[in-house]
Formats: sequence, C-alpha cells, structure tokens
Amino acid sequence: MIDRLVDAGAPVDRCCRILGIARQSYYKHKRTPSTPMQLRREWLTGLIREVHVASRGTYGYRRIHAELTMAMGIRVCERTVSVLMTQAGIYGLPGPTRVRRLRGVATADDLVNRKFHRIRPNELWVTDITQHRTREGWLYCAAVLDAYSRRIVGWSIDSRQDSTLVVNALDMAIRNRRPEPGGIVHADHGTQFTSWVFGDKIRSAGLLPSFGTVGDGLDNAMMESFWSSMQIELLNRKRWKTRVELANAIFEYIEIFHNRQRRHSALGYRTPIEYELLSENDTIPAVS
Repeated sequence: MIDRLVDAGAPVDRCCRILGIARQSYYKHKRTPSTPMQLRREWLTGLIREVHVASRGTYGYRRIHAELTMAMGIRVCERTVSVLMTQAGIYGLPGPTRVRRLRGVATADDLVNRKFHRIRPNELWVTDITQHRTREGWLYCAAVLDAYSRRIVGWSIDSRQDSTLVVNALDMAIRNRRPEPGGIVHADHGTQFTSWVFGDKIRSAGLLPSFGTVGDGLDNAMMESFWSSMQIELLNRKRWKTRVELANAIFEYIEIFHNRQRRHSALGYRTPIEYELLSENDTIPAVS
C-alpha cells in the first residue's frame, strides 16, 4: 500500500503516519522481502481488522474466526486468529459477568424452570425491561426474545416504565410471529409483567404466562444475557445526549446488528435469522 502511494508521489512520512506504521518498520520491510507465510499472515491480519471494525469492535477471536471460515470460506485455525489479533492489538469486548443467584419464593407457576432449550421457534419467549440514562433522563426498553434462535421478535422503547411498555413489545412479537397456541411467555415478577393487561394479552393470543422465582436472575438468564451483551456492546460505550439518539441506537442494535449480523456461539456462530432460515430447510440440527 505504501509503495503504491509513494510511487504516486506521496511522501513516505505522511503515508506511514496515516496508516499508523513506523518509518523504521517500513524501511525494514523494504530491505527484507516477505516470505509467502508472512504475506499470508499480513493478509489475514488485514481481514481480521476489517471483520473487527464491521462488528463495531465487539468480536473476539472466536466470532472473527467464524466470520472468516463461514462467511468468507477462508481456512484458518482459531489459534492463528487469536495470535494475529494479539500481535495487532485487536481485542473483542469482555463477556457479560455471571448473574449472582438470589434465593426467593415463587409467587406464580414457573413453566420454564431454567430449561430454555427449545427445538422450534415460538415455543418459548422470554421478556424483560432494561433502562439506561441519557442527559435528558432515563430511557426504558422492553424486549421479547425467542429462546430457540435468540432472535428479538418484539421490542418497545419509551421514557416511562409501565405496563404499556411491555404490552407493546409483546404485541409486536405476536404480530410479527403469529405463534400457535400453547407457547410460553416467561418473565419476572415486575409489576409491569404481573399487570392484568399484560396477562390478558398473553392469554388472548393463546399463550401461557410463566414467572420465575422472586429475586432470582438465573430464572430469566437468557434475557439477562442479552441485556448484558447490549450493555457491553452498545450502552456503556458512550454518553448519550438525548432519548431519541439512544432509541435510534437501540433500534439499530436490535434489528440490524443482533438479529442479522451478530454471530452467537450458542447457535454455532450463526446469526439468529440465519439460524431460523437454515433450520426451516432442515440443514442444521437444533443447538442446545
């Protein structure tokens, strides 16, 4: 790249500064021709950097390896990707911390009992609310996640945390998926979820309400995992000025990145939509 720019008349110092390469490294590279192995490693490092940037700086070596092998068809081992990333100073974001178990007493039937694995879409939806501060005040987001594919099938964003917030998210999920009767909607004991209007919305769609143990985050661990990922990969990465700015970012994270681009280790490093499409054709087994 630098050689081409220099041939076009650009100064070496400026090219090195723009590309972040020391002049000494450039001249050393000029004096010592690269072997085919070195050229391949440089080429792979460039691809790794592109994938990392495309993932918004979130992917670690496992997801980057999956992108290279599954999307680009490049044969490379995970360890090579890990080593090249370390050498290039490329790192993914740290994973979510484990949810601390709090013991409590259940006040409603738990139809899930921490068994989130399902073999078909719409058998189990989990839902919850998260909140994040902007300079204008708090913004609240309710989401409904399909346990089969980890796809967010319904969501709602508002400046108020009330039953309307969760009903709108559930209504979006029902309209988008049109589930058959008998599916489960699992939530915690928040007042929004135990409200009459939310329960009526579930039953009128032919679905079954389910509630975990009071005060135990593990009983809704799949939803908590999604919030943890969004917190790390989006919410905590900058200060948000307005609710509209944050709402737009959450919409783009859910619909564009999480559902369509983000590779999930639990799905064999496929995206939720890709996993559903492949499973419809019976080309992949269900992942536990």
